Amino acid sequence: MISADKNKQIQELIASLDRPGLIWLKGYLEGVLSKTPEEAAPGTKMPANGKKITIAYGTESGNSKKIASVFAARAKQEGIQTKVVSLDQYRLTDLPKEEYFLTVISTQGEGEPPSSAKKFYDHIHQNGFKLPKLKYGVLALGDTSYPMFCKAGEDVDNQLDHLGAERIIDIQRCDVDFETDAQSWFNGVLQKLSGQPSLNLPAVKAVKKSTGKKIYRGEILANINLNDRGSRKQTHHIEIAAEEIQYKSGDSIGIIPHNPEHLVKAIIEHTGIDPDITFVHRDETCSAYELLHKKLNIIYLPERVISKYAAHIQKQITPVKTGLLELLTHHPVKDAAQFESFIQQLEPTTPRLYSIASSLEKFEGEVHLTVGRDAFCVAEEQKYGLCSDLLCALKPGDTIDFYVHHNDQFRLPEENKDVIMIGPGTGIAPFRAFLAERDATGAAGRNWLFFGDQHFVSDFLYQTELQQWMENGILHKLDLAFSRDQQEKIYVQDKIKKRADEFYSWLESGAVLYICGAKKMSEDVEKAILDVIRQSGKSEDAESYFNQLKESGRYLKDVY
Repeated sequence: MISADKNKQIQELIASLDRPGLIWLKGYLEGVLSKTPEEAAPGTKMPANGKKITIAYGTESGNSKKIASVFAARAKQEGIQTKVVSLDQYRLTDLPKEEYFLTVISTQGEGEPPSSAKKFYDHIHQNGFKLPKLKYGVLALGDTSYPMFCKAGEDVDNQLDHLGAERIIDIQRCDVDFETDAQSWFNGVLQKLSGQPSLNLPAVKAVKKSTGKKIYRGEILANINLNDRGSRKQTHHIEIAAEEIQYKSGDSIGIIPHNPEHLVKAIIEHTGIDPDITFVHRDETCSAYELLHKKLNIIYLPERVISKYAAHIQKQITPVKTGLLELLTHHPVKDAAQFESFIQQLEPTTPRLYSIASSLEKFEGEVHLTVGRDAFCVAEEQKYGLCSDLLCALKPGDTIDFYVHHNDQFRLPEENKDVIMIGPGTGIAPFRAFLAERDATGAAGRNWLFFGDQHFVSDFLYQTELQQWMENGILHKLDLAFSRDQQEKIYVQDKIKKRADEFYSWLESGAVLYICGAKKMSEDVEKAILDVIRQSGKSEDAESYFNQLKESGRYLKDVY
């Protein structure tokens, strides 16, 4: 038995850990219990042979940072001198001096590295140096829903090898359920560092891999255009009911949109393919019609797919983005069989993520979205985004399939903490969820929102709700920036600079800072925040002050 005090300490430790931390703790305790009393004596550490490792992470959502921190704690327990650093803070001139270098890196968009890893990624690909002394390993995070799964990590692994570095362990590619694979990979790293065939490492028990994300079928309850007459935009508030839906404020939902039926039928008619012929696609048997309608990207083909098609039909084709029907029209296949042999070289449709604009604390069994209908011109023809157009056209009673994309790096803090939220346009979505949750739970922390759009009269999204939260004391401060209502354009960053002293005062008192919206906007806002810090007496160390906000989890962003 253990004392009440020690039991309390253990419970507090468990409560403070997230899932990766709990998995590490479980494995560590199993390892301790598997040793003899002499091996398990306090202070005993695995021989590390004086080795030093650097663990550098590149992250967008925060998972890579979490994993790197867990690895570092584990390595230090084993007596290995370890340094953890974000790739955007890593001093590139140190790379040739490193002995052991591990990187945990995620993949974004079309196979790109996260923004925090871009400087490192470009450095190793462009500068033509050699790294003959470096020993390295790469843990790549990704999502198999996306075509370019783990490509950024693969690129880094291949390039370090090209530069003459020694790969101490094969790259590990991880899907969204990464904990077990990541832990096994790091066990392998520690074995390599020790020089021993076995280290009595904490066991990692086999865990049955998830067969996929939980797919919810939701029914549309409401679909309302939030923009008033005269607006140049179309922004829809969509309410969806789904049985047993589980999410947290700050999460998103992922939707894989279906391709228009008229387009699918035109492709089938143009190629002559039998719509009922079956293929095996990702362990699932689908007809040609199902593939083209529900599974494959046929709207805007990336250049790499066009190059594959050119090689397949043995023709010269300029690799520019185009749709499959346009490609087939200008460069037709010779018969249905030729198209049948190419169809599975098309890439899966990429999921579209939308920030959740509701809280289960207030809207039980529902999930709400704020969707801007994406409109653009191609060759003077009006076009719309595939998924946003689909969502904005849904009517009450329609159904849609989706999954929840969890984002543990974009969460509300403790109830007594203040928050500053910056979310122009559809970036307001998660902050509507935050305010709804703080309202429902009676959180004591203050809330300050910066919102902006084009016009006050037509583009003030959720105006009535925000005004009610102001009246009820839930929303303590609301700063608005409507860029087109005066000759000089005013944006949220201008409002931040105008409120510099109070903004800085909130930061000094411990407020957590959030940004959601377009990436370009977030960059402009960050510059404004640095200006505020400098203006408020931190001119010499404004960047380090801002970096400390990031490192301490008090600056969180969800940008696209």
